[in-house]
Amino acid sequence: MATVDTHLAVTSRRDERHYAHRPLPAGLVERILDAGRLAGSARNRQPWRFLVADTPALRDALAETVYAPENVRTAALVVSIAVAGKGPTAFDAGRAAQNMLLVAWNEGVVSTPNGLADPERAARLLRLAGEEKLAIVLSFGFPARARDPQSRSPEEWSARAGRRPLAEVVERL
Repeated sequence: MATVDTHLAVTSRRDERHYAHRPLPAGLVERILDAGRLAGSARNRQPWRFLVADTPALRDALAETVYAPENVRTAALVVSIAVAGKGPTAFDAGRAAQNMLLVAWNEGVVSTPNGLADPERAARLLRLAGEEKLAIVLSFGFPARARDPQSRSPEEWSARAGRRPLAEVVERL
């Protein structure tokens, strides 16, 4: 897949929960994780750890802690983001997650964030330490069906997004 411009990447990216049964190359996994590492954070504290569920046993157990277990069970890469400290750690985790999601999409990899049905069990499975909290579990994989972000313009993707109109979410004061 060719590299897409950022606006096209943002407008064309959709959460995807159906993955092809093939691994992601190690270099691609590193690029996705590095994109999270490079996210900005309050006072550059980088309050996160990216916990990769590499074993089938951990992945299966972790799957039981999210609302849609198949997202985790069938993914080629599962990354949990744990945060600790003061300040806007949830925002910082969101920035890291979004970087990972967009870099993955740019490389032809689809993904979805997974809501936590049992965050306490997930925290135990991931051996979170001290004041760490689990922010999100992300699942990634090559798409089960082909995706082509360049098949539409950013404006066409935006119109198809099913989001509230910009005029409803922006208030100029």
